[in-house]
Amino acid sequence: MNTIRSICVYCGSSPGNSPAYVDAGEALGEAIALAGVTLVYGGGIRGVMGAVARGVQRHGGKVTAIIPQFLVSRESNAAALDMFEDLTVTETMHERKIKMFDKSDAFVALPGGIGTVEEIVEIMTWGQLGHHRKPMVFANIGGFWNPMLAMLDHMRSEGFIHTGHLVQPMVIDHAEAIVPAILTAATQDGMSTDGSSSVLSRM
Repeated sequence: MNTIRSICVYCGSSPGNSPAYVDAGEALGEAIALAGVTLVYGGGIRGVMGAVARGVQRHGGKVTAIIPQFLVSRESNAAALDMFEDLTVTETMHERKIKMFDKSDAFVALPGGIGTVEEIVEIMTWGQLGHHRKPMVFANIGGFWNPMLAMLDHMRSEGFIHTGHLVQPMVIDHAEAIVPAILTAATQDGMSTDGSSSVLSRM
């Protein structure tokens, strides 16, 4: 039984310098749609964010878009938002993040900027504090997250991550492998919609 009903994707509202990032966003969106899983994301129509949403919609998938009012003109527009059947416009970023968390069974970080880092780190922090055990994934497209992973290893080695068993995101190099990995992880011992992987895995 598939216990993963929705996947939250954090990523850049810009395309980045490599076309591989947008390609990965579209490929992940396609995989989410074909798996019958709902995309939960920040509502942007540009950059990698827009690519993920396009990938889902082009293949008949469902999208839950959550965006703060002050970002509508920056990352989207009112007309574009009309295409989402499940749309929430929040007052604040904090409200947005809480709603995205509540609606999601797993989390994926594609390449992005400071906001993407902040979002996935917060999810890892909540995991470390025992607030959830949902699967977490770094989509390490072209090695994008290698510096971040090195920093996490450094913090562990220096003794600042004391509950590392609760902060074990999967590291997956190819967008097409992300959804199958999440679905597989969710059926393993110690995994469910409120469970995360027990070991760090690279794919």
